[in-house]
Amino acid sequence: MYTSLNEAVQDLQFESATTQKVLDALTDASLAQPIVEGHRTLGELAWHLATAYHSFLAAAGLQLDAPKHNDPVPATAKGVADGYRTASEAAAAAIQAQWTDASLPERRLLWGMMDWSVSDTINIFIRHQAHHRGQLTVLMRQAGLVVPGVYGPSKEEMEAMSASH
Repeated sequence: MYTSLNEAVQDLQFESATTQKVLDALTDASLAQPIVEGHRTLGELAWHLATAYHSFLAAAGLQLDAPKHNDPVPATAKGVADGYRTASEAAAAAIQAQWTDASLPERRLLWGMMDWSVSDTINIFIRHQAHHRGQLTVLMRQAGLVVPGVYGPSKEEMEAMSASH
C-alpha cells in the first residue's frame, strides 16, 4: 500500500516507461500476431494496455482524457504506442491534480463489484500492466521481434554486452 501520492506516481511512471519501451518496439506487421485462435492479437493486447488507464482509474473516480476500452485499435504500431503514451501521461497528471495523500485510503467501488482503496487501485493497475506486458513480450518473440529488457537486460541486450567485453 502506498503511503504517499508521490510514491504511487513514481511507481506508476516507472512501470509506464517500461511498458512504453516495449510498445515502442512493436511493428505494424506484428500487430496481427495472435495469442491463440479466438483471443486477442498482439495489437489488441497492446491497445488494452493503453485503454486500461481509463478503465481502472476512471472507475475509481479520476477524470482523465485517455483512450477508452471501446475505442478502435489503431492500425499502426506507432498509433498504439502513442495512445499508450497519451494515456500514461494523462493519468500521472490527473492523479497529481485530483488526488492527495489523504485520497489513498479512500475506498472506491469499481465496476460495481471491487471495493478497493485508491492506493490498492493504483497498485493493482500497475500489476495488471505488468501481467499483460509479460504476455506482450512472449507474443513479440513469436512475431520475431527483439524484446527490450524490462527488469533487466533481454537476451539480445545480454549478448551485446557480452560481445563488447
